[in-house]
Amino acid sequence: QVQLVESGGGLVQAGDSLRLSCTASGRTFSPYVMGWFRQAPGKEREFVAAINWSGGSTYYADSVKGRFTISRDYAKNTMYLQMNSLKPEDTAVYYCAASRRGIATVVSMYDYWGQGTQATVSS
Repeated sequence: QVQLVESGGGLVQAGDSLRLSCTASGRTFSPYVMGWFRQAPGKEREFVAAINWSGGSTYYADSVKGRFTISRDYAKNTMYLQMNSLKPEDTAVYYCAASRRGIATVVSMYDYWGQGTQATVSS
């Protein structure tokens, strides 16, 4: 079992930056693919970014490519999402997730989820 806890959300203005963190506990999370998803009010949860167990491969949704960066620190059992040049449409609850499979962009491929952290971008 893996427990995931997100932090770092908040209220910022368009163009600002936020860094989200996801700390894992329980079983070691190094063999897992880790991902970030987000869900805006009235919308389905959507893929944002993913990183493989070695950190050598990353994948991003087109909507965040070039603005967001995913990374992981094994020593701290923590994954990060650096979000730059934020836009109002980035407003959502952001969830981290862990998968025992390969990098995937669909919710159903992830086995463990955090509780989410709210990021709000004002115009």
